[in-house]
Amino acid sequence: MSATMSHTQPDTLADAQPDLHALAARIKTWGRELGFQQLGITDIDLSADEARLERWLAAGHHGEMGFMAKHGTRRTRPEELIPGTVRVISVRLDYLPAEVETTKVLGQPRKAYVSRYATGRDYHKLMRKRLATLAKWIEAETGPFGYRAFVDSAPVMERALARKAGLGWFGKNAMLLHPKAGSLFFLGELYTDLPLPVDAPFEGEHCGSCSACRSACPTGAIVEDHVVDARACISYLTIELFGAIPERYREAMGNRVFGCDDCQLVCPFTRFTRASDEADFAPRHDLDRASLVSLFAWGEQEFLDKTAGSPIHRIGYERWLRNLAVGLGNAPWSETVEAALRARLPYPSDLVREHVRWALARQRDKREALIASA
Repeated sequence: MSATMSHTQPDTLADAQPDLHALAARIKTWGRELGFQQLGITDIDLSADEARLERWLAAGHHGEMGFMAKHGTRRTRPEELIPGTVRVISVRLDYLPAEVETTKVLGQPRKAYVSRYATGRDYHKLMRKRLATLAKWIEAETGPFGYRAFVDSAPVMERALARKAGLGWFGKNAMLLHPKAGSLFFLGELYTDLPLPVDAPFEGEHCGSCSACRSACPTGAIVEDHVVDARACISYLTIELFGAIPERYREAMGNRVFGCDDCQLVCPFTRFTRASDEADFAPRHDLDRASLVSLFAWGEQEFLDKTAGSPIHRIGYERWLRNLAVGLGNAPWSETVEAALRARLPYPSDLVREHVRWALARQRDKREALIASA
């Protein structure tokens, strides 16, 4: 792993106050040595982003994600979450494996589309470990200091902080975009009490008149530039929503069974994304190209075993079957698909059975249409 690579770690502790400008430069060098593609430093003033978040919450765009409102201003005021915080070190880690299929699978409706970030191992532990290593290297330079590492694990405005740290700008799909990486990357943060010099925020918005992301959204979830109504977003519907997927969105889901990348894949800047060489991000169990029927046939223990250490694991087996049932309902008719759905009709979950019945009705309609056209 990159965290064990040779590096320019200092040999002795500083006897006096460290040169913070020199330290910031070394932190960026260490970040690259740890495998991060980018590292920036920002202050903690998120007042403008706090106002945007409040408007988004007031509109109900967060749906059932109560955690987005639960922590109040601790999300937008880092010093309230971790007292003493004066700076945030923001890092970027690209995740697209070289061999993974992207848009090709979306055009093959018998296959399951899993969001590209989730085809391999979970990124949280990998990034946290590297941030912890970075903190140790800093501590060797400064002596004990206050810090806390986060990787999508607390009420943190990670995209807003990354933008302020110079890592990119907000695209019209509300994702953070970088001109050489699109948005196919993870973000992590190190909150610290070190008064490091800050980097300039990313200047301007480079989307111009392009609205490819808004046009590509299957459900129209991007309701205005920079604003996503999560209640219509396929990522929310397949990952965050616990109950039934509203019928009005099921057909638009197509074969997307865990997340959705459409707004990212059509972004012109995505073509500059470089493949990641992180072994942990390589697809496992053919999750980048597996058929809907084969995944639907997994038993619960098989699901638990094959998704261990994967972002998919957290939605649980019941919602996994729910999502796959929708995908099978959208697939072209075949005896195999219909048989797979019928086999799940006795499943002891009202949620799964309701989606299976919907999918079977869709398959029957398609079969009858084929007969009528013969």
